[in-house]
Amino acid sequence: MYLAAAVQLNATSNTERNWDQLTTLVGRAAKYGASFVASPENTNFLGPHDLKAKIAEPLSGETVQRYQELANKHDIHLLIGSVNERSDESTRCYNTSVLLGPNGDLLASYRKMHLFDVDLSEDVHFLETTTTVPGDTPVVVETVLGRIGLSICYDLRFPQLYQRLRDDGAELIAVPSAFTMTTGQAHWHALLRARAIETQCFVVAPGQYGHHDDAGLRNSYGHSIIVDPWGAVIGQSPDGPGLALAEIDLERMRSIRRSMPITEHRRL
Repeated sequence: MYLAAAVQLNATSNTERNWDQLTTLVGRAAKYGASFVASPENTNFLGPHDLKAKIAEPLSGETVQRYQELANKHDIHLLIGSVNERSDESTRCYNTSVLLGPNGDLLASYRKMHLFDVDLSEDVHFLETTTTVPGDTPVVVETVLGRIGLSICYDLRFPQLYQRLRDDGAELIAVPSAFTMTTGQAHWHALLRARAIETQCFVVAPGQYGHHDDAGLRNSYGHSIIVDPWGAVIGQSPDGPGLALAEIDLERMRSIRRSMPITEHRRL
């Protein structure tokens, strides 16, 4: 059993402000005893979207190096929900999660597969494909804390990805996000609880909160939560920057899987 923390941020184009906010909350989570700390999508930058590719770096760049030092400083597993990773295209980058070990080693990275191209209303109109190259590879990584499956935000609406993560051995699934206010109010809790129930995994879902300086394109819902394999919300952040904290008990997960072995019952 160990303590997990989902960090809720209000990121903007001011990368130093974002860094200060993150380091404060990660330090607080570490003081509470968290062994696994996860931040939201767009941890380093959530501003004008045409700048994402311009300031993108390789994962060996200074931005990820700072996060590696932070993980090492607090002796934690640190998931940076996503950074803008440089691609071969000049106008588009990858939206990439980075999992770091307690000594700062890069344990795994995951490029967001499903991109948010929607036109729901004047308030929810967004084309992520104009600035982002989609990934194509699901990722589950073995750690001393258990097997962690990686996903990002809009991936949440595609249950086949989560079934693949479960099939690949995931015990905890991370869903760092920047859900809009409109879609978050309607679907955030329902989708996260469904993914936890379907996969019988713990789900750690850190989110962005509030308005960002991206020309009014996004007002993020927040409500960072941690869900257990039975679908119960066991940790939730209040409004504003903060933390959701909960114990991850893998023996409880195993007990649930033994009592309801859904993977053995699956016919398709």
